[in-house]
Amino acid sequence: MSSATLAGCGALILWAFLALLSRLAAGIPPLQLTAMGFAIGGTIGLVVVVARGEARRLAQPPIAWLHGVGGLFGYHALYFLAFALAPAVEVNLINYLWPLLIVLLSAPILGLRLGPARLAGVALGFAGCLLIVGPGAAFPPEAMPGFLAAAGCAVVWSVYSVTSGTQRLSRVPTEAVAGFCLATAALAALLHLVFEGTVLPDGRQWLATVGLGLGPVGAAFFLWDVGMKRGDPRLLGTLAYAVPVASTLLLIAAGEGTMSLRVAAATLMVAGGGFIAARAR
Repeated sequence: MSSATLAGCGALILWAFLALLSRLAAGIPPLQLTAMGFAIGGTIGLVVVVARGEARRLAQPPIAWLHGVGGLFGYHALYFLAFALAPAVEVNLINYLWPLLIVLLSAPILGLRLGPARLAGVALGFAGCLLIVGPGAAFPPEAMPGFLAAAGCAVVWSVYSVTSGTQRLSRVPTEAVAGFCLATAALAALLHLVFEGTVLPDGRQWLATVGLGLGPVGAAFFLWDVGMKRGDPRLLGTLAYAVPVASTLLLIAAGEGTMSLRVAAATLMVAGGGFIAARAR
């Protein structure tokens, strides 16, 4: 396995902790948490880029900035909002519709063919999410806005990911991600001041926020960019479907949910659907 592919695997490991750290930061308003996390990750990224003498790579065309900031801000603002409004395990599984949506969107956007195996995988993943929020599921009615926000996460990240592979955006260097992170932090901070009240984090929330900035909303983006552009995207795409399983198990181990038969079945359906779609020839 190449070092670039290993870098992509590192991103997957970090993303497995995104849901748990988000729950540990509960109580911080979503836009404030987005701003804090990306400020930490973007600042560290910028220091590394400048130290390597690559600051010139931050100069990118407007379309690259719109794409990068729009994807990072839109996904994470909705993600943190979803965790603030609905049960963590269910939100986490709905969010992981994004790999399956990438498969569907690759046809109209990238011109890739969808065969029956890929469509079967997508259908299995959707069925898993319906099992979580469909008839007979036990959750408070007021959690529905959170589930809708989680579905919005999946749509935003799938569109962002697929359009990253277009000819115009695939040439954007990894170093530019540092600028996108800092711009995301600035936008989130501005909207936070307009729409939210500021909360002074306690010790637990600070540790969770720093963990987010260092890992899932920091280093993970740089590692993933390296892995997707210089590693084996087929292997990384297949391994990515272990993330919802690992993420769900971490949440349950931390007491943020329970492993019911419904949750176990939905987790296996979401991950299994993604695996089938990724392995299809």
